[in-house]
Amino acid sequence: MFSRILIACRGEIAVRIMRACKELDIESVAVYSQADEDALYLDLADAKICIGPPEAALSYLNIPHIIAAAEVADVDAIHPGYGFLAESSQFAEVCRDCRIEFVGPSPETMAMLGDKSSARDLARKCGVPIVPGSPGPVTSDDETRAISREVGFPVMVKASAGGGGRGMRMAHNEMALMNHVAVARAEADAAFGDPTVYIEKVVQHARHIEVQILGDEHGNVVHLGERDCSLQRRHQKLIEEAPCPVLSDEMRQRLGDDAVRLASAANYAGAGTVEFLIDRSNSHYFIEMNCRIQVEHPVTEMVTGIDIVKSQIRIAAGEPLPFAQKDVVVTGAAIECRINAEDPSKNFKPQPGVITRFYAPGGPGVRVDTHAYGGYRIPSNYDSLIAKLIVHRRTRDDARVTMRRALEEFRIEGVKTTIPLYLEVFGHSAFVSGNVDTTFIENLEHDH
Repeated sequence: MFSRILIACRGEIAVRIMRACKELDIESVAVYSQADEDALYLDLADAKICIGPPEAALSYLNIPHIIAAAEVADVDAIHPGYGFLAESSQFAEVCRDCRIEFVGPSPETMAMLGDKSSARDLARKCGVPIVPGSPGPVTSDDETRAISREVGFPVMVKASAGGGGRGMRMAHNEMALMNHVAVARAEADAAFGDPTVYIEKVVQHARHIEVQILGDEHGNVVHLGERDCSLQRRHQKLIEEAPCPVLSDEMRQRLGDDAVRLASAANYAGAGTVEFLIDRSNSHYFIEMNCRIQVEHPVTEMVTGIDIVKSQIRIAAGEPLPFAQKDVVVTGAAIECRINAEDPSKNFKPQPGVITRFYAPGGPGVRVDTHAYGGYRIPSNYDSLIAKLIVHRRTRDDARVTMRRALEEFRIEGVKTTIPLYLEVFGHSAFVSGNVDTTFIENLEHDH
């Protein structure tokens, strides 16, 4: 097992990793930018190192600075969390070259699955259904038009190296398509340094379901069940739950089998998430694989009792998974709300500023993962997530009721948050019945 790990991320996930390290008796080293120098969670780390100014490109995305910090701190491994360099095969390769373990899959696996068009190709070869679209990246206007005519509008333009909704544009006709391809290429190039895009048919009124997997370096791969991530805005998830309230046992088995088959074909070692869309006719389609810990991992931890972050670290240290598929049991229902410092009434405009009051809820079945506190200044340089509120109860309806109570108890003043929107969602008849899809939040906004 490692003796010291550098945590190459910030915010609530850095706190989560520090806690796992502490319980595994591993020292943690935090890196931070000048924008985060007053972050209270830095006190939880055994050591901290400033890696640059507030701009992410000069700090959290600065590979030479992070590697230098790792070498100065004499760490055995680097945990990238999510965001920033978490899915950078280049970063994983640099870690390997410097003889520092990267807590995640190999650079080769990450490169194969991180490029969405090559991941689709692998899925096709494994017999995992994919959304109809271009067989690979589109390289010419004529090819783009031909594929869109073949699959039918609307279509989605997607960046091969994309994530978090960036480099994605929906087109309802050819004129819009050609414009969106140009915009998506520019956006992807700016965000990921890769302008490659591909075309995919839009699966309308779909549910977004993802399957959590764990694989070790000894060829074992298991799944930990699914999460329903259908409640999102602009392709960014807001509310997640496990298990999905409407899946049949047969569909649940199919998704799990497909996820394990794909991960096994990629020689996957680490924690990962295989994402699917399910349409109204109950057909499912693979869309992408995330080679990192997910923001929403706590709901799976709650229903399975498996600590996914500790599992990541143990896998990276070369340990085999201590359980088989038959040992994974899902109990009860868990729901997570991402508490973002955003104003839902103004198109989710970010709300940087000072939190003047912060009171987190508690009580039976309630978990709060956060780095925020009263007096904390939310920097404008990074994403707006300030807390994750998770509940776990015996039934989904019990979880829904507990979540409403916990949201009402949560006090965050000084900045606007997404809490009022969530209170509306949890009282909505469509959510209560589980009859939602990826357009639910968008339609709720239109109703206003």
